[in-house]
Amino acid sequence: MAKRLSILFIFFITVIVFFTISNSLNNTANLATSRLGMDIQAALNFPQSSDFQQVIGHREFTFPDDHGSHPDYGVEWWYFTGNLSTEDKRHFGYQLTLFRVGLGQGEVKRESLWSTSQLYMGNLALSDVQNTKFYPFERVNREALDFSGAVVTDEGNFRIWIDDWIIDGAGSDQPTVRILAKEGLLKIDLTLQSTKPVILNGQSGFSRKNQELGGASYYYSCTRMATKGFITLGEENMQVEGLSWMDREWSTSALSEKQIGWDWFGLQLSDGRDLMLYQFLTEEGKVDSNSSGTIIEQDGTYHSLSFDDFAITNLDHWISRISGTQYPSTWQIEIPDHGLDITIKPYLEDQEFNGIIRYWEGAVSLEGSSDSRFVTGSGYVEMTR
Repeated sequence: MAKRLSILFIFFITVIVFFTISNSLNNTANLATSRLGMDIQAALNFPQSSDFQQVIGHREFTFPDDHGSHPDYGVEWWYFTGNLSTEDKRHFGYQLTLFRVGLGQGEVKRESLWSTSQLYMGNLALSDVQNTKFYPFERVNREALDFSGAVVTDEGNFRIWIDDWIIDGAGSDQPTVRILAKEGLLKIDLTLQSTKPVILNGQSGFSRKNQELGGASYYYSCTRMATKGFITLGEENMQVEGLSWMDREWSTSALSEKQIGWDWFGLQLSDGRDLMLYQFLTEEGKVDSNSSGTIIEQDGTYHSLSFDDFAITNLDHWISRISGTQYPSTWQIEIPDHGLDITIKPYLEDQEFNGIIRYWEGAVSLEGSSDSRFVTGSGYVEMTR
């Protein structure tokens, strides 16, 4: 959705600098002490190539083809988060997101094998709750010479990669995905199995962000993926299991000028329900009426939510020592028509990703009531400010 769209336009600007000043083809960084974070507003009015299509209407989704890339559009991402535990209840949150940015070719003809019309960025992070540690990493590379890419095979398998950060998948509307990524002292090797069919957010996958031409994305999710595998952290190799979430989105346009940030929630409840919500923040400090969401029932049926259907109340806040940014840190979500009233808290307050772009992306827990039943759960929240 558009919450990651502005991130990618900032990435586009910054990656030019990366490739200009560095001889390295693979820019990987441990971002624990990075100061590269940039203001998200810098990308809101970034010019776009006329090569790309705009998202202006409904489309027919086709799987597994839509698990692959959509180079006719400017940007897209493959987004995975999850909450995992060891047998002795040690808890971890993880994020792996691979972004594709189309550069546009215009009339330029480039014969070099190094030439590319696509760039990829990856964000990898682990939240070690027991030790209150957050490990963020970042990669940038070009599609040329197979340094990165996204393909769907004739057999229906799909693969997205940046070097040895790999998403391998098979299946159509309930895919099985293997995630492999290694950086420094961290390695994740996870297998994710969808337990519910793909859900189409917005209006049958057409997710409007604002009322401007092209102010929308194509957006689908796998909201409950049973996950097993291993997390290696230094000398520790731990078997883990839990739940993951997959978001897929592609578009061309950025947010409108008045939309200066967002809060996004992907939550999995103990009664089998899942919830996706996002709210855009305006320059006047209000919540934009284009905010929306989806509630997914235990049996996989789902309902779209409009701005008037839900209320998100910030109950506490946290201030980053690195960026000085103030983020909400406890939330109440109420959806009266679906009997939902829950409180969400982060497992760790400091899950701020300070890379090419700066945002807060973190594992959270929840409790409250769902149709008058007590529920707990977990999920992920993303915020830009």
